[in-house]
Amino acid sequence: MSDTTSADLGPRDVLARFHRAMLDKSADDLADLYAADAVHEFPFLGFPGMPERYQGREEVRAGYRAAWGASPAQPQSIDDVRVHESTDPELITVEQVVAGTVTTTGRTFSFPGLLVLRVQNGRIVHVRDYMDGLRIAHTMGRLTTVVAGLEAGRAETPQH
Repeated sequence: MSDTTSADLGPRDVLARFHRAMLDKSADDLADLYAADAVHEFPFLGFPGMPERYQGREEVRAGYRAAWGASPAQPQSIDDVRVHESTDPELITVEQVVAGTVTTTGRTFSFPGLLVLRVQNGRIVHVRDYMDGLRIAHTMGRLTTVVAGLEAGRAETPQH
């Protein structure tokens, strides 16, 4: 994505670009949607090894580049998207289901998730990204490794 995100883009416009970057597994296109000092949080336990947050655009870029680069998951669609407006025009809550295929096994997946997305001046400034990391680990055939890592008190990243 070129650096054409403009201040007149609202949360729904940015969400459409966010979804396109996910489907393309483009860490650069995704990161370019963020303000330089944005925060992307992962509040739920269950995705061991994933940081609790990315602080800043470049951490988003590096984190997603590493995760998507190592992952055999290929998203093919983002379905059942429900956008909930708030009284704050910068803030939307998004329910969605990411569906696709694990390229190494041919197994299909369908992961529900929830995003709380704040956009200011056409850039993401804050995201809370709620996903079911244990379901992801199970689909990728890594659940026993993740559980063992949790029981041992160490982080083990499932490749999503």
